[in-house]
Amino acid sequence: EDRILSLATGTLPDVDPPEVVRAAAAAGFSHTGLWFDPEEWTSQTTRDVRAALDDTGISIFDFEVIWISPGKHDPNHERAIELAAEFGAENVLVVSSDPNPTETKNRFERICALCGQVGITAALEFLPITEVRTLQDALDILRDVDHPAGRLLVDPLHLARSGGHPVDLKGVPEALFSYAQYCDAPMKLDDMSYGSLMKEAIDGRLLAGDGDLPLQELIAALPEELPLALELRSKALRDAYPDPIARARRVLENAKAHLSAAEDL
Repeated sequence: EDRILSLATGTLPDVDPPEVVRAAAAAGFSHTGLWFDPEEWTSQTTRDVRAALDDTGISIFDFEVIWISPGKHDPNHERAIELAAEFGAENVLVVSSDPNPTETKNRFERICALCGQVGITAALEFLPITEVRTLQDALDILRDVDHPAGRLLVDPLHLARSGGHPVDLKGVPEALFSYAQYCDAPMKLDDMSYGSLMKEAIDGRLLAGDGDLPLQELIAALPEELPLALELRSKALRDAYPDPIARARRVLENAKAHLSAAEDL
C-alpha cells in the first residue's frame, strides 16, 4: 500500500489542531491535515501540536487554508507557511476570493516563492464558491505563474460542481498535481446557489460509494499513487460518529475498501 491517505482536517471541524493529530493517529492514519485559524492559533497551539506530533509519530500532510482576499497583503500567509514548514507539512492549501485575476496571480506567485524556499508545495484549489472556480481557471494561474512549488489540488465534489469531469484531467502534466481530495456526493445538486454550494461543501459530503460521483474515473485520471486527503466534511457523519477517533476510522476504512474495489476492476 503505497498511496498516502491523509485525514483532511475538515473531517474533524469540531476538534482543535492538537487533538486532530491525536485522533488521526489513533484511527490509523499515517498523515493528517491541520486547520490554521489565525485568530485562535497561539504559541501554545504550536507547542501542543508539536507535542502531539512527537507523541504519535504521525506526519502533517497539508496545512490550510491560505486565503487570497482582495485588499492589502495578509501577513498570516507567511505565518501559515512558517508553521507548515515547522511541522514538516508537505503542502499548504491555497484558495482565492480576489475577483482580480492579476492580483490572484501575483499573490499566488508570492506564496509559491515562499513555499519554494522551505520545500513546501502551494496547492491551488478551484471551487465554484471562490474566484478560482474551475479546473481551467486554476490551470491558467499555474501556467502563468510557472513556479515549481505551484501545484493543482483536485476535489471530486468541486470538480463536479464546476461542470468538470475526470476526463478533463487527462491532459494535465503529471508534475502539476499535488494531491487530490476524496469524498462522494450526488452527481447533481438541484440548487446551485452560493449558499447551497457552500452548505454542501461544509456539511453534505458523502462517504465513497454513498453518492454517484465518478470516483473510479477520477483515480484512473490521476497520476498513479497520487496522495489523497479524505475530505469528509459531513454533518451526517459528525452526528453518527461524535467521537473524532471513530469518525476518522470510519472514513479511513471506507476509503481503503472503496479504493481496493476500484483497483480490482
